[in-house]
Amino acid sequence: MARTFLYARVSTAEQTTENQLLEARSAGFAVLPRHTIEETVSGSVPAAERPGFSKLLDRLDEGDKLVVTKLDRLGRNTTDVLTTIERLAGLGICVHCLALKGVDLTSASGKLHMTVLAAVSQFERDLLIERTHAGLARAKAGGKKLGRKDALSAVQKAEIREKLAKGATARGLAKEYAVSHPTVLKAAHID
Repeated sequence: MARTFLYARVSTAEQTTENQLLEARSAGFAVLPRHTIEETVSGSVPAAERPGFSKLLDRLDEGDKLVVTKLDRLGRNTTDVLTTIERLAGLGICVHCLALKGVDLTSASGKLHMTVLAAVSQFERDLLIERTHAGLARAKAGGKKLGRKDALSAVQKAEIREKLAKGATARGLAKEYAVSHPTVLKAAHID
């Protein structure tokens, strides 16, 4: 008997798959909880390398249906998405994308839709990366210090060096300044 699986993916821990689950239910898919695979992993990670998707591949049998809300849930790289769909089609798995209104992704029309949308998704990701790099370059050029804020002020670092010179222990100072032991050691070696 054919089963229906749902693959729901988000990129960051701040996001949730709840909307994807609701979309599938609203579209009339009654997917059993044990057939719902949810994971938090970047779309740039190839599908076969994602822990949840790999487990899903092991569970799917010929005749099963895999539901995704959008193609970019499968990935952000056009080649990877196409390879994943071809692999699933080769296993006899029907891939249903809600955003494509149920087009069979293994048909000629489905492949065309999928290729165009996957390419657009990759293009959007590439633009985001370009904008991020441009913003970082602007910030650096403007003299902004990037990265994490120092845990200790310059005054605190000087105090630590002075206290270490007088025999205080790095671990004791770490507790006193509420920082890690390596942070104290790093402060001790800064001139």
